[in-house]
Amino acid sequence: MLRTPPDAYPPAAPVPRGRGVAVARGGLVLLCGLALLMPFLDPAVAGPKRPTMPTAVAGPFRWPVDGLPQPVRRFDPPPRPWLSGHRGVDLHAATGAAIRAAGAGTVLFAGPVAGRPVISVGHADGLRTTYEPVQPVVTVGAAVVAGSVLGHLLPGHAGCPATACLHWGLRQDADYHDPLALLGLGRSRLLPLGEVPAAPGRSVSAGRAARAAGRRAGHTRRPSCRPARRAAANRVRSRS
Repeated sequence: MLRTPPDAYPPAAPVPRGRGVAVARGGLVLLCGLALLMPFLDPAVAGPKRPTMPTAVAGPFRWPVDGLPQPVRRFDPPPRPWLSGHRGVDLHAATGAAIRAAGAGTVLFAGPVAGRPVISVGHADGLRTTYEPVQPVVTVGAAVVAGSVLGHLLPGHAGCPATACLHWGLRQDADYHDPLALLGLGRSRLLPLGEVPAAPGRSVSAGRAARAAGRRAGHTRRPSCRPARRAAANRVRSRS
């Protein structure tokens, strides 16, 4: 086997100390400049967008209980997905009241979750509505329309100021949203993609849900540019 003599390659020339510091400072200045330009870059260059409220839904939707229910606890999402919050709305209703599908879809789940009976219905555009605590009368895979009876309300929902409350939730993929937005009543209005807002009281038409930057995703902390700016200013002074 041929072996390369240890002195076959000349040793690397040492980098002067001053030059190495200048190169490091120049790299930091470049990084800081890129960080300042990130908000103005094209989205395809800047990276993937963070999820936000959906801008379109497949409708029409209706209240999950009969009549005009009174929300007793509003949607209050946590600032971060892993923190506690209220990922839905609580609607006051009588024990045993019929709980209806808010929109057309398919029953994805009907059973206990952490000791509470929950029903989940999948809709178009990746939307999913949840209902608890509800004793189900439907089974997984059943097709439902807006107003189909899913089950009957049970008492004892945690945090409910009355005997019985329906906890009504809305998700799009992995993101939680205010279900009242399905009715045009939430903090954010769900609108058909590419269309103008509908007049108050009108139902929301079908459309493909689009996402934009959202507040719940983690934010990347930008590197501090002060040392680089200070070093650049010192170099300018030394040359003058």
